[in-house]
Amino acid sequence: MTEIPRRTLGRTGLEVSTLGYGAMELRGAPTGPDLSEADAAALLNELLDVGVNFIDTSIDYGRSEDVIGALIADRRDEYVLASKCGCVPRAPQGSDHVHTAENIRNGVEASLRRMKTDHLDLVQFHRSLHADEFDAEGALSELLALQAEGKVRFLGVSAVLPTLDEQIEMGVFDAFQIPYSALQRDHEDVITRASDAGMGIIIRGGVARGVPDDWEGRINYMVPTETMRNWWDDAKLDELLDGMSRVDFLLRFTLSHPDLDTTGPEGDVLREVLLHMVEEYSRHCGHADLLRERIDGRIGQ
Repeated sequence: MTEIPRRTLGRTGLEVSTLGYGAMELRGAPTGPDLSEADAAALLNELLDVGVNFIDTSIDYGRSEDVIGALIADRRDEYVLASKCGCVPRAPQGSDHVHTAENIRNGVEASLRRMKTDHLDLVQFHRSLHADEFDAEGALSELLALQAEGKVRFLGVSAVLPTLDEQIEMGVFDAFQIPYSALQRDHEDVITRASDAGMGIIIRGGVARGVPDDWEGRINYMVPTETMRNWWDDAKLDELLDGMSRVDFLLRFTLSHPDLDTTGPEGDVLREVLLHMVEEYSRHCGHADLLRERIDGRIGQ
């Protein structure tokens, strides 16, 4: 089996597998797949066995943190663990977050208990705030205090433009999780700016939350499903597949960004394709630059 390459997550110094795992699918029914404990254990342990060492979860992801703690806490030294803050437990999806010092501390300490660990490697604000909003009610100061206590190693943001530019300038964050794929390229240049400033780059949505076959019935935030379908069809991307699956095609494009540190297919599509992608990893990397050249003329930045 091809070994998954690792890259340094910016100035954190953490070595992360370029293929990571976005653990939102562990949230459970009714908003996610109804994975049994046995299936979840098999998935998580197989990922670690094949060399995936970056796991990204959130309080917002239902039972995801509980599942991770119950099933792989005994392998904690094998993975870099990232979660989110500002979340409100059991709140409906899309609810407002609360950026008070109290909610930040309570959230981080609850995550530690649920995942049976004494530290989180990365805690990310789950909303892309303006610079002056992070500490308006003490949220950033409290996260820095948790860092000083050793409960949090590094700070980040699940970020988008236009506020991402402000966050880079703040200089306090160690990593950014940024949406990017062949169908969502508006963050292409700011990814490089953040990386040049020393921040680690985690790509979310790297396979566009699935491919056209998966989009029926999905809710895609930021870009409507119909818009993505039109982009795919108008660019005639199926003509570029050359024997690849659509998921392989999108992942190769994402991996071709020179400043990517890690990415993980998200949602229901991951369970069925990630382990296959691990087997095919060398092929993805070997042709990524050529693929970028071919797609540049079809979907602009």
